[in-house]
Amino acid sequence: MTELTELTALQLVDGYRKGDFSPVEATRAALDRAAEIQPEVNAFVRLTADDALARARESADRWRRGEPAGLVDGVPVTVKDILLQRGTPTLKGSRTISEQGPWNEDAPSVARLREHGAVFVGRTTTPEFGWKGVTDSPLTGVTRNPHDPARTAGGSSGGAAAAVALGAGPLALGTDGGGSVRIPAAFCGIFALKPTYGRVPLYPASAFGTLAHVGPMTRDAADAALLLDVIGNPDSRDWSALSPAPGAFSAGLTGGVRGLRVAYSPSLGGQVAVQPAVQAAVRRGVERLAELGAYVTEADPDFTDPVDAFHTLWFSGAARVTQSLGPRQRELLDPGLREICDRGARYSALDYLAAVDVRMELGRRMGRFHDAYDLLVTPTLPITAFEAGAEVPKGSGHRRWTGWTPFTYPFNMTQQPAASVPVGTDGDGLPVGLQLVAARHRDDLVLRAAHALYEAGVGITPGGS
Repeated sequence: MTELTELTALQLVDGYRKGDFSPVEATRAALDRAAEIQPEVNAFVRLTADDALARARESADRWRRGEPAGLVDGVPVTVKDILLQRGTPTLKGSRTISEQGPWNEDAPSVARLREHGAVFVGRTTTPEFGWKGVTDSPLTGVTRNPHDPARTAGGSSGGAAAAVALGAGPLALGTDGGGSVRIPAAFCGIFALKPTYGRVPLYPASAFGTLAHVGPMTRDAADAALLLDVIGNPDSRDWSALSPAPGAFSAGLTGGVRGLRVAYSPSLGGQVAVQPAVQAAVRRGVERLAELGAYVTEADPDFTDPVDAFHTLWFSGAARVTQSLGPRQRELLDPGLREICDRGARYSALDYLAAVDVRMELGRRMGRFHDAYDLLVTPTLPITAFEAGAEVPKGSGHRRWTGWTPFTYPFNMTQQPAASVPVGTDGDGLPVGLQLVAARHRDDLVLRAAHALYEAGVGITPGGS
């Protein structure tokens, strides 16, 4: 019999409906798995076992009555420790936040999951305030890769990715301001979607502004569509939230890719040096899309690396996050975060607006690009996971995490939907991710193409050593 920790959310719900097993059994299995992996991988800030089992028993009663509360009733879920969750501290990887609370409010995505009967098993790790593309913090230490604990899980939603990969709950909420669901998904071999900005409401508003997205992290695209159906609805606390989608994302998965116009950009026009093993795995995924009926053309979007503008926006946001901290509290910060905050505080309003101009032009160029192409395919990252505890790979010459993530942050600037799909491994057995990008509001196309790849058997099975 398949272990409960290996089942997707859809399979769990089907099993509950049939009476094959109960939410209590699935929750106990997820909690046991989380406790088992924690000493080596360090994916969790805390486990909420008592509350989870209480919610699971309530869910089991509803299923026995044939009255489930919603689409994910009884499904174990993890929540990144950036998002508010009622009854438990949200410390954001920082020693500057007190546990005292009160913690009496859910973020919109957490509230929707609660309404649908989800079982919250734990809070997953993040770098301090989600500032970088790997997951380590002064508060919780280093989160490690499920395929090789000597390597990083990526970030900033690294705990969420590791938890999903190792079976500690099939659904996870992550956040993405520059690649933070896609980076760890690629490194850990799972699926993650950064939806169109506003598709998933966010409250409190992020200091990183409209770069920040909430996204599903799952075992496959079908589970991500299910999770997006739950969390992708308006909330009055977020004035920038989109109106409801015209239909369920789950219902649109099966259309396939036949006839879709796909642009494959292996290196953004030669701007990015990509490891050969990454390049080969992504190309195989692209070839599979062509075999499935997509019209694939090798074509690059017309933009140069917007990293300087991204830094202005990102570092300014970081400075705003820490603006109220006194000297003693600032000494508690991650040194790298403190450094970018100091830099961000020196930017002027004119510097910030100049970066916004770059962002607007980038959005215009990508809008025109998608007049010609339904989807853009790139590697999610040019490399596979490197040593844990470092912001950049040793000997890379990069100063900041953005140096090795050139495929991800541009699409936070443009607010487009973008997903990472696992499409194989390198010679060391480390996962490789393929990135799918569509025009704003076409999350359905990203999910549909990803689902087609999963149905075709492309990729790897979540899980590690």
